[in-house]
Amino acid sequence: MPNRVLLADDDRAIRESLARALELEGYEVVTVPDGVDALARVHRDPFDALVLDVMMPDVDGLAVCRVLRAEGDRTPVLMLTARVETPDRVAGLDAGADDYLPKPFELDELLARLRALLRRAAPADGPDRAGVLGVDALRVDPGARRAWWADRELSLSKTEFDLLELLVRNEGIVLDHTVIYTRIWGYDFGPDSKNLAVYVGYLRRKLAAVGAPALIHTVRGVGYAVRRP
Repeated sequence: MPNRVLLADDDRAIRESLARALELEGYEVVTVPDGVDALARVHRDPFDALVLDVMMPDVDGLAVCRVLRAEGDRTPVLMLTARVETPDRVAGLDAGADDYLPKPFELDELLARLRALLRRAAPADGPDRAGVLGVDALRVDPGARRAWWADRELSLSKTEFDLLELLVRNEGIVLDHTVIYTRIWGYDFGPDSKNLAVYVGYLRRKLAAVGAPALIHTVRGVGYAVRRP
């Protein structure tokens, strides 16, 4: 069965073009022009993911997300926003969004982020590998909070493990500094903070010590990504 996606955006041109692109990728897409209709459709029908524009009339994307999370709805939410300031991005994550994408954006990036959200929300394949994530010979078990390169286990602090898990869950996607800080530490330390770079350095050294190649890549001025060698 195709994944069902609800797309809410008050800009008709964006709404229709994104819907066509998602349908070409095999998604079943339902479109709505505002937050009121978005809430009505989610209350009536199940969806695998929601793509919500922040700035919509009456009920905006942030309000939609807050209402759903307050109701216990954990459907993955990708927020689209023309606001690029850090407080606006953090507001989206605080409202319960799983990811955000600033406008204008490349279609390939939106598709990649949507695939990542669906992977994270997918049920485990079986008891032996329930919830285990992998990139090349790296295995990360969120339930047991353990990680291995081939048959060698990494000794990781809580923060190191959380950071590695976040990067591996989003394999191939560049996560910017604000997203990582907010997900791992709960808030953004600001552009001058070196905390993230320090922890990335710790992870790189520990991965190298067990024989792993360079998996964590720096995208200057943006953030970090895990990619296969």
